Amino acid sequence: MLPIFVCAVFCYASVPQLMTFTVQQGSAMDTRVGPISNIPTATLLLIPVILQMLLLAAYDRFFVPVARAISGYRSGITHLQRVAVGFATTALALLVAGAVEWKRKRSTRPVSVLWLGAQFLGLGAVDAFIFVGLLEFFNSEVSKGMKSLGTAVFWCIVGLASLLGSVLVQAVNRVTGWLKGNDLNQNYLDRYYWLLSFIGMAGFLTHLFLAKRYVYRQNPRINLLS
Repeated sequence: MLPIFVCAVFCYASVPQLMTFTVQQGSAMDTRVGPISNIPTATLLLIPVILQMLLLAAYDRFFVPVARAISGYRSGITHLQRVAVGFATTALALLVAGAVEWKRKRSTRPVSVLWLGAQFLGLGAVDAFIFVGLLEFFNSEVSKGMKSLGTAVFWCIVGLASLLGSVLVQAVNRVTGWLKGNDLNQNYLDRYYWLLSFIGMAGFLTHLFLAKRYVYRQNPRINLLS
């Protein structure tokens, strides 16, 4: 499981950064929505939370039974396949976030904060797949004597990914200067998003390579005739 662990750290590193920089983006945009004169950007974090709850309910209620009948897997698809969907969604959300920032910087008029909705929706989908998939994977794959460590291993991924993200910001600043200062109009957040998207896609392909060769401790398939 160690290669899966290392790959997950690199792939997940962009998720907390996307959330943090999206809030910073919103502070530089037009926060007026209809009769509401000012929407605090941080409140938009409710979008991925609500979407995540809806996706989890729809996933378990509708997708899993259909996928189980087709694939024969207890969970519809394997845990690593579910994580792979999340990693691909992360790369796509970062691509969209870069495009929104590119539009914001080049627009002659203030851009509505609602444009951030697309990447916030991506964040909700990411957590619904990566968060749950990794948690279930490590809890089910560790040996019986180490069950209590399964959740701890997962949270190590989240912590190390956040630390790696901070290191990456400093490294990019040192080489390119894209994120120096707090003025987004003077920075190149769009380029940084696209760099993260490229890294995320590379991590996604690496994850596919590892997942295809991983041998589960227990057969994830079910006997459909039982």
